[in-house]
Amino acid sequence: MIKKVLVLGLGKVGSLVGVLLNRQFEVVGIDKQAPHYDFPLPFPIVTGDVSDPAFLSEQISQFDAVVSALPYFLNTAVADVAAQHGVHYFDLTEDVATTTHVRKLSATAKSVMAPQCGLAPGIIGIIGADLASRFDAVRSIEMRVGALPKYPAGALGYAMTWSAAGVVNEYINDAEAIHHGKRKMVPSLQGKESIQIDGSEYEAFYTSGGLGTMCETFEGKVDRLDYKTIRYPGHCDLMNFLINELLLRNDKKRLEEILLNAKPAVDDDIVIIYAAAEGKKGKDLYRHEFCRKYGPLIIDGISWRAISWTTAASVAAVVEMVSRGKLPAAGFIKQESISLSDFLETSYGQYYNTSDNS
Repeated sequence: MIKKVLVLGLGKVGSLVGVLLNRQFEVVGIDKQAPHYDFPLPFPIVTGDVSDPAFLSEQISQFDAVVSALPYFLNTAVADVAAQHGVHYFDLTEDVATTTHVRKLSATAKSVMAPQCGLAPGIIGIIGADLASRFDAVRSIEMRVGALPKYPAGALGYAMTWSAAGVVNEYINDAEAIHHGKRKMVPSLQGKESIQIDGSEYEAFYTSGGLGTMCETFEGKVDRLDYKTIRYPGHCDLMNFLINELLLRNDKKRLEEILLNAKPAVDDDIVIIYAAAEGKKGKDLYRHEFCRKYGPLIIDGISWRAISWTTAASVAAVVEMVSRGKLPAAGFIKQESISLSDFLETSYGQYYNTSDNS
């Protein structure tokens, strides 16, 4: 089904998406300028401005699938063009409005429209749904993900190893949850809780977009379902101070610049994925958990940050599943509809079988 794949945005994640997919498909990458690495990327690179509608349409029309690793606010235009040309569309967005737009397109699209194929939303929803499927009746599903520096510095205990625009967006917008069986919106940076993982202490709090479409899927089926972002203790209160007390929620660009300047990216990072579901098997109540901690990984002789490879492998696995007929050939794909076992059996999903390598 898929032979040629276009990857848009060649930052760390997009570049690795291209590296991985190039093993099975003919890959071309596009960015405003060619990335500067001390190693060559194994696929052709076209330089150009994807905000130019004519250029975007001309490029996408030549491919079977497009993967967007662009900032979230550029994805709706990419999805529009992909649907117009019948090209399979995949992205990594956490932005709710973008996903709503993509879903509307899927009603008439003749191709797959699969947003939210990263970590959260993404594989965390696949894991959460798998845990829930083990019960006769599910009481609760909780999902937690954190992308953190291995060696935290300063009071924020953070490093910008991911998109600054994406981080700010998920901190400012409200989050969706199911409480007492009802879907509701809750403020991000609230609901703070303490988490102990492998003897280390973390905190977790609501952030926007991490659940994808799970509240819709599980409404009326669970008493509680929520997603929280994992950080080192103290982070939530400081971000509340910046965003709400200093009113930087009204100046996203400035907040992004502050964070990028104060907390540059690091090479030694960790990604923590934690999910738990409670429910009944027959008359007995059980709790099933999934907890993994991932560090940088050597892929094709190159060391990639944990945030890069966990995100890139997730979307690459979904592309592979569509190509192999493990997922529908057209329409909107919910992450929670993807089989975890099928996902982990893909050549890219197998990377998730490693753990505790941080």
